[in-house]
Amino acid sequence: MNTGKTNAVKSPRKSSGTNTYRTIWRWHLYAGVIFAPLLVLLAITGSIYLFKAEIEEVLYQDYYQVAPQDEKVPVSEQLEEVNRLYPDSVVTKYRPGENNTRSSEVTINTDSESLTVFINPYTGKSMGQLNNEDRIMDKIEEIHGELMAGTVGDRLVELAACWAIVLLVTGFLLWFPKKTKGLAGVLFPRLRKGKKIAMRDLHVVPAVWISGGLLFLILTGLPWSGFWGDNFQAITTNTGEGYPPSVWIGEAPVSDLETKDIAEVPWAAETLDVPVSKLQGLVPQSLDQIVKIADREGIYPSYSIFVPQEPDGVYTLSVFPPKAEDEATIHIDQYSGAVLADYRYDNYGIIGKVVAWGITLHKGSQFGLINQLASLAICLGIIFVVISGIYLWWKRKPKKGMGGPAAPALFKTKSFLLIMIVLGIVFPLVGISIAAVWLFDWMIVQRISSVKRWFNA
Repeated sequence: MNTGKTNAVKSPRKSSGTNTYRTIWRWHLYAGVIFAPLLVLLAITGSIYLFKAEIEEVLYQDYYQVAPQDEKVPVSEQLEEVNRLYPDSVVTKYRPGENNTRSSEVTINTDSESLTVFINPYTGKSMGQLNNEDRIMDKIEEIHGELMAGTVGDRLVELAACWAIVLLVTGFLLWFPKKTKGLAGVLFPRLRKGKKIAMRDLHVVPAVWISGGLLFLILTGLPWSGFWGDNFQAITTNTGEGYPPSVWIGEAPVSDLETKDIAEVPWAAETLDVPVSKLQGLVPQSLDQIVKIADREGIYPSYSIFVPQEPDGVYTLSVFPPKAEDEATIHIDQYSGAVLADYRYDNYGIIGKVVAWGITLHKGSQFGLINQLASLAICLGIIFVVISGIYLWWKRKPKKGMGGPAAPALFKTKSFLLIMIVLGIVFPLVGISIAAVWLFDWMIVQRISSVKRWFNA
């Protein structure tokens, strides 16, 4: 009888622990199977985009490189060449070369396309043009950010990134050593314990090593997302961690536009209100004069000038430098040349500065080659971990069925339920999808025998 009572006490505890483990495992499997292909795609495109500058230097060498001479011709002469080639075009952006061997770029809109015309600043002659829809690295960026599918693609990428956090959390709970038996299988793989253990460790251990880097890439990429990122940006601005009033040199802006509506600018400046040019009717400042103002203000040399398209519009200067500390967004009255707003890294709130650093680190530019190689290692690690995880699942699953671990309801464990609720609140799209997966599991997988057999191992 005593033996029977002892077993009766221990068995439920053991069963409870096993069910918890299998519940977490099933969530890990769901997240991996559904979003693994997207994570691999994001890692591949991210790896390529880390070296955007180097790749474009090779691809567009004939457009970028010029032989230095004594003097550059005025910007007005460069624009005359563009007008000669495209008489009906509208100039929207001008980018001076950042050094003596770099061409100038003039972005124009025609009736049918958007082009960038490359001008030799020493001769004023065209070196060729590129259709802005055909630039390879821009395509890579579009795939990485929205799968070339607009808003739907953006939401899918955001879901994949956030569900990668679910993968990290569930993977950590599965990995966390219950008993201390050394570091083998915990921090380094056991390669001489048989193929099954070796393959398991080659998935788990690298995942542990890259988990911090993966989490960093996810969190620094999310500010760009269309749902979470826009709401985070709005909260940042509304709490006073956006642009401060002191950024305005003249009167407060009266335009209804935000800076991101008229120009490509750093993240912290996207919601900056656009001032207006008040002295309408006068002759606008030339781009030569705007370049002189930019030089006077000490803006980082790889800046772009966005040309106003309306009578009350302003020239907007923005720069995406390698280092976050060199970011700048400047609005200039198109008639008087007065600097109406000068918004730089020092003006950012604490959140703006953190995001700016996160973005340049995410892009691999903040610390140069070391930053690129470190981010590349994380991306390659993501690809390896995902592929090894799919391999483990594929080898384990039956020929007919998903091969998920048999377990009770997905939220049987209260502590795990709390973790998922927190994730769902912080990342609303994930919260909605978690609820959808739970409903599917509760209403279909757990209630229809044939489906349950297909899902379970």
